[in-house]
Amino acid sequence: MAVEWTISDDPVGYPEALAHMERRVAAIRDGTAPEQVWLLEHPPLYTAGTSADPAELTRPGDFPVYETGRGGRYTYHGPGQRVAYVMLDLKARGLGVRDYVWWLEEWIIRTLDGLNVTAERRDGRVGLWVPRQGGREDKIAAIGVRVRRWVTLHGVALNVDPDLSHFEGIVPCGISAHGVTSLWDLGHTITMPEVDSALRATFRDVFGA
Repeated sequence: MAVEWTISDDPVGYPEALAHMERRVAAIRDGTAPEQVWLLEHPPLYTAGTSADPAELTRPGDFPVYETGRGGRYTYHGPGQRVAYVMLDLKARGLGVRDYVWWLEEWIIRTLDGLNVTAERRDGRVGLWVPRQGGREDKIAAIGVRVRRWVTLHGVALNVDPDLSHFEGIVPCGISAHGVTSLWDLGHTITMPEVDSALRATFRDVFGA
């Protein structure tokens, strides 16, 4: 199946991104546009998923907060984080929602493995986690999806080189017992275009096209 890839060089505002996803998902559903993966960065902001607890927004004045229809709780987006909005037709691909989330995680796991970073799933914890010394585990990628009439919205956010202090304004995804990391924090000073190339190559291995 043909998938259109779009990369935005300049930061994209969250309302603009959400409006684009809404239009594109409707077009995919109507058969007037192909599936799409959109790679971008946002200016610093927080998003609140459908399960967000206001008590977990610990510094509400730091950045704008946007409510979103995706699952999950609070997440941070900002420069240095590669956001991948994935708009796929699950019905055409024969995928259930749980299968799709698993393969979305697998996409990031395989991408990071190719960059010599081990990321793992954890039962009961959303996102992908990197084991550290002393039993510590830090999140390197957040995942939040929404499905509308079998077409997906939202996707993944991979920490390449964001300002990690910006995560301190929330309890990321409602998990306070573990930290947050990035490729650069782990010593992998990879560029965003290199990350994009890795994401695109691994996507073909996982989802085809």
